Amino acid sequence: MSSAPLSKADYVYGVLLEEIRSAQIPGGTALRAAAVAQRLGVSVTPVREALRRLEKDRLIRYEAHHGATVVDLGDDALEEFYGVRAALEGLGARLAATRVTPAELDALHTLHDDMSARLVAGDLAALGALSLEFHLRITDIGGPAFLGQQARAVRNSFPVPDAASLWLDPALAARQLASHAVILRALAAADAEAAEREMIAHVREAGARRRAH
Repeated sequence: MSSAPLSKADYVYGVLLEEIRSAQIPGGTALRAAAVAQRLGVSVTPVREALRRLEKDRLIRYEAHHGATVVDLGDDALEEFYGVRAALEGLGARLAATRVTPAELDALHTLHDDMSARLVAGDLAALGALSLEFHLRITDIGGPAFLGQQARAVRNSFPVPDAASLWLDPALAARQLASHAVILRALAAADAEAAEREMIAHVREAGARRRAH
């Protein structure tokens, strides 16, 4: 059975969400409903609905005499973002260490091996998306009821331009893959404390490097 088609509001929301998350629309940009409607080929009504949803996501805010503006997230927000990620994904790794099945572990190893092969080949462009998949798979395994959903919500709340990905630096990519390998060993050993500790350290190191950049 085919899925129901997206409503116009869902379509506009999806487009704007991706453009904000990828920083194609940078922080501080004013979003005029009429201009967005014209660009996306819809009426103003679904655009306004999409903007209200983005406001609930805290990705835009309304200011007097300015209308909707994309939130400009600074260093404090960046630190908070990685702190929340470390807590959620660390807990996900702790729980996953006692719940992961052999098949799930094999799939994680396959994903890790694919990333390692791409690094060796110099194919760095896809590593950021694959790393996101690696992290979310672990969180889904550890907390399928709530943690996975929360981890996605946090990830979606902070725009990261593709060009700013730490995975585009071969040295940093190699270091992050080494951290992934340590996390995988902790999962394979069903060592919940080590899995949580290593995941937290991995996420916090990424945050420190992002702030340095």
